[in-house]
Amino acid sequence: MIIRDVINYLEELAPLSYAEDFDNVGVLVGDAEMPLTNVLVTLDTLESTVEEAIAANCNLIVSFHPILFKGLKRITGQNYVEKAVIKAIKNDIVIYAMHTALDNMKLGVSGKMAEMLGLSNIQVLVPKSKVIKKLLTYVPHDYAEKVRQALFNAGAGQIGNYDNCSFSSGGIGTYIPNEKAKPTIGAIGKLQEESETAITVTFEKHLEKAVLRALFKEHPYEEVAFEMSTLDNIHQNIGLGVYGDLHEDLNEKAFMKVLKKTFKTGNIRHSQLLDKPIRKVALLGGSGSFAIKNALMVQADAFVSADFKYHDFFNAENKILITDIGHYESEQYTKNLLVEYLTKKFTNFAIILAKTNTNPIYNY
Repeated sequence: MIIRDVINYLEELAPLSYAEDFDNVGVLVGDAEMPLTNVLVTLDTLESTVEEAIAANCNLIVSFHPILFKGLKRITGQNYVEKAVIKAIKNDIVIYAMHTALDNMKLGVSGKMAEMLGLSNIQVLVPKSKVIKKLLTYVPHDYAEKVRQALFNAGAGQIGNYDNCSFSSGGIGTYIPNEKAKPTIGAIGKLQEESETAITVTFEKHLEKAVLRALFKEHPYEEVAFEMSTLDNIHQNIGLGVYGDLHEDLNEKAFMKVLKKTFKTGNIRHSQLLDKPIRKVALLGGSGSFAIKNALMVQADAFVSADFKYHDFFNAENKILITDIGHYESEQYTKNLLVEYLTKKFTNFAIILAKTNTNPIYNY
């Protein structure tokens, strides 16, 4: 087994095409075609993390945060980024980062937070648009069902809780093959009128290559006529953050005690207490101030995230309890999520949860 096999499986969980534009995800260091030894899963890749990988005979580090975020003009070991990269290269260790690709999965970072709090009725807080694509193609009537089924098998036609969704309409297609053509139907130099079916399906954008492969494989024409477009529709299961319900109402102080215990933090910064019960909770791992408006929109009683600035707390508008549990604290269980996911698939290799605490923030 090679390292690429593990990466391919990780990208089934979190396709890189859903990472934010500003992000830097995927293989950051090393050769993913090397044979795999073992895997170390971490939140951050520091020099100490690489040393832990070396000690555990791991040549793949699966990191949530990317150690390389901005371009490097030189690598001389002058800062923590360069030191980690140099040590990884010297020891033939691959560093693979997931970051916002995993953030944008319903069962990703924020979904794991919801699991730890025992929330039910989980929904995406900030659903993404422009992640659904539409394919329109024209197929001879007798081949329509075969092509349609191939598109479904490639993952097209899934809308929410419904599979095999498509729309078809009939018409007449015309074409004249020239002398270089090899027509499946029709003759060179003669106008061909063919009864055709127009098939429309939608699919998640990471499936584009697979859907087009299926189309070209099963379509009988030498030249396949098709149109591809990106839709503005939101995807209800792809996006940042989640929200759901506690199994019972809690008063605000009791709720924050649960947060402290669950996320192992001794300090929670919060907005003004409103003396109202907490039942619906919005969560967003990492920096989440931009999503306060979304938490208000879904009428959450509390919003749990991190990195709020002074003025962000005013946006509670006496309608919601904003709680800042810390960046590391909100994302800490991401490592567990990835270890659990990989362990189900790969039983012949060690999938190791990093012991190194990479939280750079301390409380006095």
